[in-house]
Amino acid sequence: MGNREMEELIPLVNRLQDAFSALGQSCLLELPQIAVVGGQSAGKSSVLENFVGRDFLPRGSGIVTRRPLVLQLVTSKTEYAEFLHCKGKKFTDFDEVRHEIEAETDRVTGMNKGISSIPINLRVYSPHVLNLTLIDLPGITKVPVGDQPVDIEHQIREMIMQFITRENCLILAVTPANTDLANSDALKLAKDVDPQGLRTIGVITKLDLMDEGTDARDILENKLLPLRRGYVGVVNRSQKDIDGKKDIKAAMLAERKFFLSHPAYRHIADRMGTPHLQKVLNQQLTNHIRDTLPNFRNKLQAQMLSIEHEVDAYKNFKPEDPTRKTKALLQMVQQFAVDFEKRIEGSGDQVDTLELSGGAKINRIFHERFPFEIVKMEFNEKELRREISYAIKNIHGIRTGLFTPDMAFEAIVKKQIVKLKGPSLKSVDLVMQELINTVKKCTKKLANFPRLCEETERIVANHIREREGKTKDQVLLLIDIQVSYINTNHEDFIGFANAQQRSSQVHKKNTIGNQVIRKGWLTISNIGIMKGGSKGYWFVLTAESLSWYKDDEEKEKKYMLPLDNLKVRDVEKSFMSSKHIFAIFNTEQRNVYKDYRFLELACDSQEDVDSWKASLLRAGVYPDKSLTENDENGQAENFSLDPQLERQVETIRNLVDSYMSIINKCIRDLIPKTIMHLMINNVKDFINSELLAQLYSSEDQNTLMEESAEQAQRRDEMLHMYQALKEALMIIGDINTATTFIPAPPPVDDSWIQHTRRRPPPAVPGRPS
Repeated sequence: MGNREMEELIPLVNRLQDAFSALGQSCLLELPQIAVVGGQSAGKSSVLENFVGRDFLPRGSGIVTRRPLVLQLVTSKTEYAEFLHCKGKKFTDFDEVRHEIEAETDRVTGMNKGISSIPINLRVYSPHVLNLTLIDLPGITKVPVGDQPVDIEHQIREMIMQFITRENCLILAVTPANTDLANSDALKLAKDVDPQGLRTIGVITKLDLMDEGTDARDILENKLLPLRRGYVGVVNRSQKDIDGKKDIKAAMLAERKFFLSHPAYRHIADRMGTPHLQKVLNQQLTNHIRDTLPNFRNKLQAQMLSIEHEVDAYKNFKPEDPTRKTKALLQMVQQFAVDFEKRIEGSGDQVDTLELSGGAKINRIFHERFPFEIVKMEFNEKELRREISYAIKNIHGIRTGLFTPDMAFEAIVKKQIVKLKGPSLKSVDLVMQELINTVKKCTKKLANFPRLCEETERIVANHIREREGKTKDQVLLLIDIQVSYINTNHEDFIGFANAQQRSSQVHKKNTIGNQVIRKGWLTISNIGIMKGGSKGYWFVLTAESLSWYKDDEEKEKKYMLPLDNLKVRDVEKSFMSSKHIFAIFNTEQRNVYKDYRFLELACDSQEDVDSWKASLLRAGVYPDKSLTENDENGQAENFSLDPQLERQVETIRNLVDSYMSIINKCIRDLIPKTIMHLMINNVKDFINSELLAQLYSSEDQNTLMEESAEQAQRRDEMLHMYQALKEALMIIGDINTATTFIPAPPPVDDSWIQHTRRRPPPAVPGRPS
């Protein structure tokens, strides 16, 4: 009853449907189906029953089909039916199938002739069917009867459109031969959603009921009122035949006899009748499925690719492998070590573009935060001069000194060196915290095994804290070494002679040439207040100036501010503002920009503020360490007006500045190296060489590798989905090799079909209009 090549198609599609159901995506990936559309009493039910070879659809007057019926026909050696809502129950009596359709319809729609778009899924297995998937839709009606709602036509049209608007739905437009084909509602609806005619197949029923002397030959030959895919004529059983229990097999023999004996149809008899309609539908379904397969394949491959990496992590967890936990533990510890090293050392693959890695943040601690903390500690000019003055006076005691005492220089320098312990130890703390944060991020991949994740984090964090103590001891030792011997013979030290020559000169900042130090967006917040809102500008910091532009193209410069005599101070964050602010001002009480004594510059985060302040520090713009007025007044009383003492203070101040620049340079170089050697590299070595052994000794392996209940469920789901995706892709390959594609016929002039006019639904009593 059909050619072998086409009969093999739908079993593959049914396998594909089963694979999609296993993926839980049967509603997301729409498979090609055939929707049967027609008016009431057009013969739709008879066409469907001819495919099945059994009477199983409800019959009666008025609207009978009130829910879509998804009918899957499957070739099988035995004959039975199954409903999706009655899983496991096989219906061998097709009268029971009819009663179940009626009962299931009433369960959802009630007894008031209402309709519902929720489908009834029915699969019929039989040796007498070709493998087709069809949707029987309610018949189009215009006038409500009895208790039918007044908007029944609108409801039915909307529900039919819901199915046939899908691009992968073939439309079987059923029209009786004894009606005006030009006014066929089924063809009009099909034309609305399929203007090219590629998805529409015309079916002409009731050819045996045409008036004597008339026939549909020109229509069936596609000459009159043509369709792109043409028409197939069928002859169904009459109500008299049904009442007389004429079986479908006998009806199909009668149909065959009708076409062979009718003078108008005998020359096209091989292209008429239910068997040929089955072949036509199956081939159109073949073409349609082959058209949609590439899109299915792309979706499946994209989904498979998205879970492939995660599935790879589960491949060592096959239950039949007795060593799976050992292998998985070793693999995860190795992966943890690789991830940790990549986050610290950097990596060219899988670069995070959303946030800084642990290594990048540590780099900022070493080269921005640490130098900035040293400068914040160092520059308190008045307090330093006061301490030098006290030291000189205390060394001279009751006598008046003629020479600048080197003991005063040494005492001040040692005190300044000791102050470096604070920033140095703070850097160790910051790096330690960043290492622990990095460990936490790396252990996220172990979250499937809570005990392993917890133990790994605990062991590595404890080791980091242990190394923190040893690193701090070494940092303090380095600073104590510097305190133990003040090397005034250092080649970079200016000495007393040069210090006295420089005592009359103003101390100037070191510059690094007029190079660009930093660029970025900042908001000038205090100017915006006066002009109705803050405004962002593109700032460019060089060693000599701070400029801002309209945008980052740097074509329209708004202003250039020289860095001479500028300093930076913190500004307390406003309660209403999400911005973090710092200010720059002139130490000589001059306006920095127009009428403004200072500029408040706003960033999105405190981290950005610290980074800008560190960049300004490189350009020689230091943090403000000014004292309060009371302190200044109190200190002024303690300063001697003795010119001799002032010269000695200035000399030692220059010596301290020279020597501390040597010490700062040394400390800025050694502290990062010490932290790197004693903490970071040691932790990496520990993870690579000792972590696995400590995990084995800390707890039983089975306890460590015990999955969380959620993860066990997810693993099973992911492996199941992965296998289902592989199966679906394999089925698609089978379909491509097992079928051939027949191109669509050329377009025809179907302008005779009028488009339906979409009218608003009539007002229903009891509903708001």
